[in-house]
Formats: sequence, C-alpha cells, structure tokens
Amino acid sequence: MVTEINSSNFKTEVLESKIPVLVDFWAEWCGPCIDMAPKFESVSKKFQGKIKFAKLNVDQAGEISGEHGIRSIPCFVLFKDGKEVDRIIGSQSENVFEQSVEQLLKR
Repeated sequence: MVTEINSSNFKTEVLESKIPVLVDFWAEWCGPCIDMAPKFESVSKKFQGKIKFAKLNVDQAGEISGEHGIRSIPCFVLFKDGKEVDRIIGSQSENVFEQSVEQLLKR
C-alpha cells in the first residue's frame, strides 16, 4: 500500500514513522515518474510491514522538496528514524528498483 503525503502530514507519516519510509518525489507532468508509479506500487507490496511507501507530489509540496534537496525526479528517498539515509534517482526496471530497495534496507 502506498500512502499519499503532503505538507500537512509529512512530519507524522515520514519523520515520526516507527519503520523506514521510502518517499517517491514525483509530479504529474514527469513521464519517468508516471512510468515508475506501477513499479513503486508493486515493490511496495513485496516489502509490506518492513518499510512504508509514500508518494509526495513536488508541485503540491515544493517547500518539502526544497528542504530535502530534490533537484530531479523521480527521486526516491529513504528515511529512517526521521533522517534521510539514502536515495535512488531516476527511472529503472522493477527488478533493479526492488534490488535497490533491498540494499537501502540493509543500511
């Protein structure tokens, strides 16, 4: 399951989460973001309970994107204990994306 996040719930859903959170910074006009959406959803099901998957539209929450140095999208940022621990940038195959998430969780 993927959680929609915005400026009002970012702190609660991401920074105060008890489990790691992988945030998909995306926009509706971004072709690679649209391409990654079903892959993100699919991978989220494989890691259910281990990591929370969330989406943040950069056009609707620009201040959060700026605070976290998002310069290109899609950008997937892993937060653990309220801190960024790693990120994945760009579109990739589902298999490569899943492997990347597995590596992030080992940190």
